[in-house]
Amino acid sequence: MPQNQKMASINPIDVLLWTFRRDETDVINLYNSLASLMQISTGSNMLNFGYWDKNTANPVEAQTALCKMIADMAELKTAKTVLDVGSGFSEPATIWKTRFPHIEISCLNVNQTQLGFASKILKNIQSPAESDFSQIIHLVNSTATKLPFADKSMDRVIALESSQHFKPFSGFVSESKRVLKDNGILVLAIPVMSHTKSELFKLGILSFTWSSEHYHLEGLKENIESSGLKIISTDLIGPKVYEPLADYYIKNRESLRPKILQQYPSYIEKILAKSLLKMKQVSENGIIDYALLKCVVEI
Repeated sequence: MPQNQKMASINPIDVLLWTFRRDETDVINLYNSLASLMQISTGSNMLNFGYWDKNTANPVEAQTALCKMIADMAELKTAKTVLDVGSGFSEPATIWKTRFPHIEISCLNVNQTQLGFASKILKNIQSPAESDFSQIIHLVNSTATKLPFADKSMDRVIALESSQHFKPFSGFVSESKRVLKDNGILVLAIPVMSHTKSELFKLGILSFTWSSEHYHLEGLKENIESSGLKIISTDLIGPKVYEPLADYYIKNRESLRPKILQQYPSYIEKILAKSLLKMKQVSENGIIDYALLKCVVEI
């Protein structure tokens, strides 16, 4: 459920500044102001777009499906130590821990407000294998570019729809390589631009509301490989992410809009709807995509 039921006080100029500058403080402010918008729209505490197929009924199912896809890609079945970087409210970690009780998960987030909310969620979860999730999922307040873990201490590093905010991206990749054990796996789920910077003008309203770095897929791959990690799989799932999410919102807008207006001014909901429609359009035109990257430490 949303963190706060009161009407949000949002200065449009602040939002524009946060979106254009996009440093860590700006991203924190943006998420603290608008995370409830996604929670209301999706009905969950997960902050990812989800993976949709023909049987997906709602955003929660899509978000859960994406979390499970990432778990399988990261081979969590054979892992012991897992680091979730940019962990949001730690909902994915609860899914992974429930599915794989043997793993030890550290959720790292630079946003203290989100960590505080995650702590409350975890304390209310009772696990069949453990009495208290708050004692077995570790919450860590730190930046993604300076991971507070020892060399070769992690079997897996996961960034589920978060690394688009990390600056510099190369700092996160090099830190991931440092903390991963030999044969360790890094998995990224990240929105990307499919083409060159000349396509940026085609984003329309997304140029203002896509509040993260507009990374290009090939540039990301070059960055990862230059760090000494080997990319062993790349899956592009944009059509299963953006378009069905937009369709869901537009189909259910009449029921979702009143809930949003209880907490946000009407212009926020209008921008959200227009942004989703534009997101669908540029996805259909192949301008944006959503990449799942699986990388291993080369020995």
